Order: sequence, then C-alpha cells, then structure tokens
Amino acid sequence: MDVGMLDAALHALSMIAEPQRLMFLSLGAFLGLVLGILPGIGGVAGTAILIPFTFAMDPYTAFAFLLGLGSTTATGDPIPAVLFGMPGGAGSAATVLDGHPMAKRGEAGRALSACYMASLMGGVFGAALMAVSIPVLQPMVLAIGSPELLALAVFGISMVAVLSGNTPLRGLAAGGLGLMLAMIGTDPQTGTQRWTLDSLYLWEGLHLIPIVLGLFALPELCDLAIARTSITGGRNFDVRGGMWQGAKDCFTHWWLVMRCSWIGAFFGAIPGVGAAIIDWLAYGHALRTEKGAQQSFGSGDVRGVIASESANNAKEGGALVPTVAFGVPGSAGMAVLLGAFLVHGLVPGPDMLTKNLSVTYSMVWSIALANIVGAGLCYLFSAKFALIATLRYTLILPTVLGIVYIGAFEVARDWGDLYALLAFGVLGWVMKQLKWPRPPLLLGFVLGDMFERYLFISVERYGAEWLTRPLVMVLFALALFGLLRPLWQDLKAQGGVYNMLTNFGAPRFRLSQLFPAAVIVVLSYMLIESREWNFAARIVPQIVGALALAFALLSLANAVFRRATAAKAPGTAGSAGAEVKSRIHMDLASDTAHIPRRTVILRAGVFFGWFLAFMASMAVIGLIPTVPLFVIAYMRLENREPWKLVLAQAAGLTLFIYAVFHRLLTVAWPETLLGAWFPALKFIPSL
Repeated sequence: MDVGMLDAALHALSMIAEPQRLMFLSLGAFLGLVLGILPGIGGVAGTAILIPFTFAMDPYTAFAFLLGLGSTTATGDPIPAVLFGMPGGAGSAATVLDGHPMAKRGEAGRALSACYMASLMGGVFGAALMAVSIPVLQPMVLAIGSPELLALAVFGISMVAVLSGNTPLRGLAAGGLGLMLAMIGTDPQTGTQRWTLDSLYLWEGLHLIPIVLGLFALPELCDLAIARTSITGGRNFDVRGGMWQGAKDCFTHWWLVMRCSWIGAFFGAIPGVGAAIIDWLAYGHALRTEKGAQQSFGSGDVRGVIASESANNAKEGGALVPTVAFGVPGSAGMAVLLGAFLVHGLVPGPDMLTKNLSVTYSMVWSIALANIVGAGLCYLFSAKFALIATLRYTLILPTVLGIVYIGAFEVARDWGDLYALLAFGVLGWVMKQLKWPRPPLLLGFVLGDMFERYLFISVERYGAEWLTRPLVMVLFALALFGLLRPLWQDLKAQGGVYNMLTNFGAPRFRLSQLFPAAVIVVLSYMLIESREWNFAARIVPQIVGALALAFALLSLANAVFRRATAAKAPGTAGSAGAEVKSRIHMDLASDTAHIPRRTVILRAGVFFGWFLAFMASMAVIGLIPTVPLFVIAYMRLENREPWKLVLAQAAGLTLFIYAVFHRLLTVAWPETLLGAWFPALKFIPSL
C-alpha cells in the first residue's frame, strides 16, 4: 500500500470515527440486526427503505449508515434460524440444519454465540480483503474502458443462470424480463418514449426502490399474513447459556472460519452470486473437508453453524469490490446500494479508486466497524432481539407495512411509486409461490441500463474492434460458460441429448402454467410495440426481448410436455449421486404449502386488499391520519387484539412517523381529496 492509499485510509478512519458518523453507523447496525431477526424485509428491502433518508447526509455518513445496516443483517438472520428453525434471510438457510437441532437440545446460547463470533470474524475478513484488493484493482480499473464495462455487465447478467438454481429457463426468462423493464422510459440515444403507456411517471423509467420492496418485502409479509401464526410455535429456549462456549468454538475452529470466509468473500465478489448460494457452498465445503462431518452435520454440529455464518458475513466485503470498482453489483443488496451512489453524486468505477479513494476506504471501515458493533449488540441484547420473533403477525405487519409505504413513496414522492410497489408486490408473491426465482429479475433490471449504455458507447467509439480486446473476450467466454453450464448439467441429468429430446409426452396443463403464459404475452406485447421505434431505440430491446421470449416459451413447453421423472429411492444405485448433484431453488421458499390453495389465495387477496385500502385512505385523508386507522383496523379485524395494545401501537407508530418524517425530514406529502375540498383542514399533518 503506497503513501497515498495509506493517507486515504487514515483520513477515512478519522472521518468515520467522528461521533455523529459512529452514531449513524451504530443505528444502522442496530436496524440491520432487527431486520435480520424479522423474517420479512431483510437487508435488501431495509437498505432500500433507508436510502431516501440519506439525501441530506454527506457520503461518509450515508454509507456508514447504509453499510452499517447491510453488514449486520446477516448477523441477525441466524437468531430465528437457531431458535425457531426459520431463517431470517436466505443467507442463513444452511444455519438451520445444525443451529436448530442445537437449540432443541438446550444449546441455543452456544449456537447463537458461534453465529455472532463467526459473523464478526467473517465480516472483518471480508472488509480486509477489500482493503487489500484496492491497490491491486487500481491500475486494472484505470485501463478499463466502456467495452470492458459492457463485458462485465454481460458477465453479471449471465449469472442469472446461477441464481436460477434448479430452474435455469425460468431464471433466464426472468432476467430477460428485468432487462426489458430497465429499458422503459425515454431512450437516452434518440429520445424515443419506450413503453411509457402515455404516463408521465414512466418517462423517467421505473424506480429501483419500489421494485425491490415489491419483489422482496411484500411477498414475505404476505406469507406471514397467510400463515397467521406466531414464529415461535411455543418452543422453549435458552439464549444466554453457552455463550462463552460458542465464542470459544470459533477460535478452536479458526481455520474453518478463515476458509469459509474466503469462500464468502470470493463468491460475494462475483456479480449475481448471492447469499442463497454462498452459505450452501461454505456448508458443503465444510461437510467434505471437516473430520467426521459426514456423520454429525445436520444433527447439531457447531462447525456447520460456523461454516455457514462466517461465509454469509464475509460476502459483504467481497460484494462491495465489483460494486465500487466497476459499478456491477456483487449482490442484490449492493444493487440497491448503487442507488445511493447516484443519490450522492458518486460514479462507481475509476473515480472511486482515485479522487474518491477516501470514500471507498470509509466503506471498508464501515463494514469492519459495523460487524464489531453488530456482534457486540447481539451479545448484549440476544434475549430481547429473540422476543421480536415471538410476536404475533398482527403486531408485526402494521408497523412494517407502514414503513414500507413511506420507503417506496420517498423515492420520487409520486403516486406512481406506490402503484409500482403494489404491482411488483403481486408479481413477487406469484413468483415466490410458483418457484420462479426473483433475484435474476432484479439483477437484469439493475444491469439493463448499464448494458445498453456501454454497448452504444463501445460501438460508436471502437466499431467492431472492441470485441477483440483480451479482457472482453475472456469475460464473454465466462458469460457464455455461465449460460451454457445449466444446459450441460441438464443434459447429463437426462442421460444425453437423445434422452432429453425424447423425454416428452402428452401435454399436461396446470393452473400454474398461466404465469409463464402471461410472461410470454407481456414480452410479445413489448416486442410488437417496439417495431415502430427508431432503429437505435429498438435494436437492443428487440434482441433482449426475443431471447427472453424464447426462454419463456421453452420453459412453458418444458412444463407442459416434459414427462415427470421418477425419483430413485434412497439406497438405490445412483440415488446418492443424484441427491448430491441436485441443485437447490435459489430463492426463499414459500412456507404456506401446508395451507389449502384456496385459503392461500383468499388470504393473499385480503393482504393486498389492505394495501389498496391504505392507498385509498391516503388519497382521501393523507398518510399520517391513515396510519392509526390502518393499525387499529388491521389489529382488530385480523386477530381481535386488545384495545389497550391496539391504541398503544397505533399511537406509537403515528408519533414516530410524525416526528421523523413530517418534522425531521419534512416530507412533502401528496395532495389529498379532503385537503382539496376543505383547505381549512390542511393544518392536519399530511392532509
């Protein structure tokens, strides 16, 4: 590390060490832990909610706040995973396998402590990896032009095949749909209005935050409302016992922590490889390399907990490397964080490693300090945090939904964002129920604009010569490998090309096939609409749309005509290999499978009906007066909660929103019907 970099690192540390910034970092770390405990929002949606609240902050404070949350969400995830067998996020799914059995046999404290310490060590390792990588990346980034950035975008987009898990065609179709959605709005090359539907809101394109909240927050909250149960299920647990032993376990198995932290940091730096994959990779590595793991993993071995959690937290530092250096998000959380770069006038790429180097190092310090603060808070408040997960759904949902509404509205303060939130909430829930992976759609949306922009720049500036640049060729080759690998794996699983092409039978129609049919209709409409545009405005959408349509058609044909393959019984020849090689679904699975389908649909309709009722009331009387009415109505009608509790929660949430958003942040609320009819009533907040 040269003197300039050392000076930048020390300057960044001095900036982060200021009391005000440490306060915001600690607040972000606390919120991250709470969101990790609550199965529902998670770090992606939590970061999306907080971005609008950083508008008035300087970059050092803003990223300390956001990374404080993002870095510690994974630290809070294992609390419900260990105590209740319910992961707080996709990244702690593997933790359930050994953490929950430990809790059931009275070792909850030991398991939680191992999670905290492994998360701390893994998070600091990931931050250190980023700090060490900066001197190496700096000369590389300075030599990178638009062709290389385009190739990186293509490589990132190709990772949808990895994010698709056991449904590669669905993932590719979803990724293509995300790319198409990213092209909605005014074409920067020609000024053509693309799929704006005569709506002024769509002229600037769809906004990222309502899409993230809709795809990831609302479906989880909807499933919680459908299940209508507490998370704990009446289980007894011991939080404090065994804390010391759990921390000691991490130091005893320090080499396992380092190996799995390296796995988390390395794969976290690959765009599109998220927490849903990384913790399983680390868990599988430990399963294959640790002595006796084949016999003890899955039944309460603390090494399984350590492997999963150390990789889960190390990924944040790794994911930040391509985000800062290339503008290619290393995870869904970093995809949201890219919005914060734009908000604060920062451009990911060479500038972040030169004139904004101190800001980059402040992110490194923020991740490291946030993990230390987060682990300390967990050790201090483990029992209190765990109590949140014991609350009934009628106590959790009104508060969280109120914050989601405001978080989506804060982006552009336009009703269009709330409509987008609702639309993508329904889309995300349907995708989750039908096992269509949602991360590819988000990745496609985030990288779509970058892909089109750098493609035009590369062609205009270099002609066809940019295709022969070495790094471009390497990245395109890797992207092609990433896209073709799932097909190759399916070919092997089917026993070759012949078996794959002949394993078709009479068509089988199911209600679930209406969704890919709807995707085909939407993509077809978008392609037809694009025919009348200027050539420069339609060429990329038509290529991407045609590919997405092809993947969607293949997915539907596969579902309709493919014969069901009978699974081999355990113990038979080939069954072990099949089990090992099978790919998991790379998304949160719905936990409503035990409920009759009709009941699920009815309760989902009720949930989104509450959403529409909130919007209607907000249009008439404003958001702040709507909040207490919504809380009271939801808690009383859904579960007949006691009036004393209902009124206390309604008053507390309303006062919080009034103090923070109306007085402190001075949010410009939209015009209401009642305010227009009776101007004298406008003294009422948000009316």
